Amino acid sequence: MSFIRPNAPVIVQGMTGHQGMTHTARMLKAGTNIVAGVNPRKGGQFLQFEDIQGTRDVAIYATCAEAKNATGAQASVIFVPPRFAKSAMVEAIEAEIPLIVVITEGIPVADTAYCVALARQHNVRIVGPNCPGLSTYTSADEQTEGLYGVNLGIIPDGIVSTGSLGLVSKSGTLTYQLMSELADYGFRAAIGVGGDSIIGTTQQEALEILNNDPQVKACVLIGEIGGSAEQELALWAREHMTKPIVAYIAGYSAPEGKQMGHAGAIVSGGSGTAQGKKEALEACGIQVGRNPSETAQLMRNVMENL
Repeated sequence: MSFIRPNAPVIVQGMTGHQGMTHTARMLKAGTNIVAGVNPRKGGQFLQFEDIQGTRDVAIYATCAEAKNATGAQASVIFVPPRFAKSAMVEAIEAEIPLIVVITEGIPVADTAYCVALARQHNVRIVGPNCPGLSTYTSADEQTEGLYGVNLGIIPDGIVSTGSLGLVSKSGTLTYQLMSELADYGFRAAIGVGGDSIIGTTQQEALEILNNDPQVKACVLIGEIGGSAEQELALWAREHMTKPIVAYIAGYSAPEGKQMGHAGAIVSGGSGTAQGKKEALEACGIQVGRNPSETAQLMRNVMENL
């Protein structure tokens, strides 16, 4: 299974805040097995939610270590303000929760860099920060007790069916658009890696996971202007990817020297342009669409010929 197994126990750091509570309710209704929340000031309390099987009382623990010891948590989703994000990530890492999804945006780069390095020391995977999270979708033979996958973060549920596509994206809203555009084929997994200059899981690392999933037949890559990650990924993919990739690069109309949205999305000195990335990807055999709809059509063509 890509990234996380179905029905894996999940905790939410910041569950008692507005965003945490809203998205916990949505993730539960999507079938995610959320077993606990974490708030150092509200340990011992309970929150009641509706899930796919009825009403569920979710316990709040004071620390990640307590929550993991009580529930065996295999993932944590972080919805805390930027000033608390470093301590939340460190707490989850030191509790050795295998997968940490950080939704928070505006985290200082130094804080992210510290936590990403610490996570690698503990063999823990961070997804994000400043990302929509990830969703996985189970095949028919994996579906048990009404559980159809895992939704970690803010990716809308119900916009796509189970299928054989994988998606790796630096953009939240474009993730949703491409998933909707390709809903007729469906997805095995979709991951928003985040748009900051330092992230816990790179596009290449995410594609490696999808490439090793036997139920993924092809992958969609959504990149954006700035940096050289897509060029480097293209060279890696030419040598290592066994499944076709179709890509879209956001930012064709971005003016040089102006930051566009994400912290890493800036073109400087003529490098990191959408056209430059497109040419590098195409030189390595990856088809690139000029807009999301054209990208979706390219993927349909690929799937029809597999």
